[in-house]
Amino acid sequence: MMITRREYLKLSMAAGVALAIKPGIIWAGDRDLPMITRTIPGTDEAVPVVGLGSSATFRSVAEAGEYDRIKAVFEKLAGHENSVFDTAPGYGGSEEVAGRLVNELGIRDKVFWATKLNVAPRGGGSADPEAAREQLERSFDFVRKDPIDLIQVHNLGDVETQIPILKEYKEEGRIRYIGVTTTFPRQYEQLESVMKNYELDFIGVDYAIDNHTMEERIFPMAKDKGIGVLVYAPFGRTRLWEKVDGKEVPDWAAEFDAHTWGQFFLKWVVANPVVTAATPATSRARHMADNMGAALGKLPDEEMRARMVRHIESL
Repeated sequence: MMITRREYLKLSMAAGVALAIKPGIIWAGDRDLPMITRTIPGTDEAVPVVGLGSSATFRSVAEAGEYDRIKAVFEKLAGHENSVFDTAPGYGGSEEVAGRLVNELGIRDKVFWATKLNVAPRGGGSADPEAAREQLERSFDFVRKDPIDLIQVHNLGDVETQIPILKEYKEEGRIRYIGVTTTFPRQYEQLESVMKNYELDFIGVDYAIDNHTMEERIFPMAKDKGIGVLVYAPFGRTRLWEKVDGKEVPDWAAEFDAHTWGQFFLKWVVANPVVTAATPATSRARHMADNMGAALGKLPDEEMRARMVRHIESL
């Protein structure tokens, strides 16, 4: 049975979703399917290929103080050991609220905590090293986890100043992994340069079924240099949802255990072996469960991934 996320929401609002569809088709609690994990390059540490981001709606809900909604999302995330949670000081109240909740729920050490550093001025300019360290210390205070699993320089802000600070913290044992992020095409060339000139553990970039730019140069370099990859905007922000609005998931998606558009899009992304994990943002537990369903069962092979691209292009 194939349903769209919109149809799922309608069923949920009618309080009949559990009776209307087979349990496990949406919810990521189907233990008959294996959890798909990916090993962080150069280590023996594995993470589920789907995690959680905290921009977009998560950010607005956190800032509105709707803690129960976010708590339910974290409860779904924490059902799978070492799932990645991606946040940033620049995401409003997201980092602070999330830090409070993972401690209240007692799941702090079950979550792979990935946050960011950037005190450089918007549009470029130098970062104040003291301000950078103050921001890092606030991140430690919020999550109460030392070491923090991953901290990346957000949007390639003054990497000459901020990467050495992260390296310093890593050498002191306070950060396990370091990296950089960007989702801006104008920064892709700079990202290549940073990957060449600095020792990084991770990058965070945009990648989706209709956005393949990373496959041209960035992903091959990440593979060659043993750099982990976190994927942001795997739904093209709202672009892909608008494209499939009112359309059914093709029947053949069941061949790789995708039963919703969210799972369809995410499985395409994480089927690329260079991707360590995708971190779609959501503030709804049912969407979190749906997304985690993409980390269960089979992944499409290259021939199927090409078919998926053609299908989306045809819509």
